[in-house]
Order: sequence, then C-alpha cells, then structure tokens
Amino acid sequence: MDFLVAGFFKAFELLISGDKSTWSAISTTLKVSTCSMLFSMAAGLPCGFVLGYFNFKGKKQLRTLVDTLLSLPTVFIGLAVYAFISRQGPLGNFEFLFTITGIAIGQTILAFPIITAITASTIEGIDDDFKMTLTSLGAGKRNILATCLWEVRYGILVAAVTAYGRVMTEVGISMMVGGNIKYHTRTITTAIALETGKGQFANGIALGLVLILIAFIVNVSLSSLRKQ
Repeated sequence: MDFLVAGFFKAFELLISGDKSTWSAISTTLKVSTCSMLFSMAAGLPCGFVLGYFNFKGKKQLRTLVDTLLSLPTVFIGLAVYAFISRQGPLGNFEFLFTITGIAIGQTILAFPIITAITASTIEGIDDDFKMTLTSLGAGKRNILATCLWEVRYGILVAAVTAYGRVMTEVGISMMVGGNIKYHTRTITTAIALETGKGQFANGIALGLVLILIAFIVNVSLSSLRKQ
C-alpha cells in the first residue's frame, strides 16, 4: 500500500508543479473532447429530434440501428477511422492520421449515437397535446425544433454529459488514430495506460485524479442547471 500513498503525494506534486507532459495530456484531452462534443451535438440533436418527433417508414429499424451503435466498441471505431484517414484510405490526402483532428473524428462517431438516441427518447416523452398546440399555432419547423428542445433541455443535458463521459474515458480511438504521441496527441487515458505500464504510478494517478475532477465539475454544473 505504500506505493499507492507515495503515488498520491507524487501526483499532487506533478499537478501543482505544472509538469509539462502531464498538463500536455490534459490540454489535448480537453481540446479533442470539446471539438468532438460540439460536432456530435450539432449533428445528434437534429437527428434525435427527427427520430423522436416524427413518424415515418423505417423509423423502428432506424431506431434499432441507433440503439445498436450505442455499444459500438471504441477499437472498432478506431480501426474504421484509421482505414479511412490512413495514406491508403479515401481521406488520406487530408493527413488526419496521428492528429487531434483524427481523434476528434473518431470521438464524434462515438458520441453521435448517444446524443441521438437519448434525445429521441426524451422527445418521445413530450406530451402529444404540446406538439398539437405548436402545430395548431402555426409554428414553423425551426420554432417547433427550438421549443421542443428547450422543453426537454434537462434530458439533453443528460445526453451531453453521458456522451462527454464516454468520450473522455475512451482509449481505443485515441491510441489507434492519435498514436499516443507525446506533447501532440497523447490524451489522459492513453497517458495513464502508458505510464502505468512503465511502472510510473504517480503519473497515472495524477491524470486519473484530473479525470475524476472533470467528472465532478461536469456533474455539479448539471445539478446547478437543473435547480435553475
């Protein structure tokens, strides 16, 4: 147990002293996670609204597909993205491989079905009378979308937090697409895996504490928004 106690003290020392490699991994994680969440929210909210609000042919099958994608392994996403953005792939000319952009693409694919599925379920929970009222008042498509999303804003926040948690803690995509390059594409999770494998438990604990802190801040923020 002594090495764990020593690891915690060393972890705080690394964070307080501003260790370059530790803070580089934190910075990279925040950048790539924020980018992927912005793109996944921009695409997932409208898709989730359409899937939850309208009835159309093939809706059940499409909903089943989206729900299935919720459990899509991150290593499979990493493999698929790697194949597309590698030099031999159709997007090879863009040179996204081993870049933050490449990781963000993979994490967007990971977060998109989460945002879509939870948004659709939340929209389906809206009272039918509310939908009819909007239609009878002559609300346009944009107004209906905005009003319904505002009505279920807390459910959407839950979707965002759930997706953010999945994105922040994934390893497969970051490792395969980013390459775990120090000071460039190394994220918190890939750094933890690497440092622990090297026996550098203090570095791993330091980064783990940051993950816990981020999760705590996000959940406190969500609770505060719910009370407003």
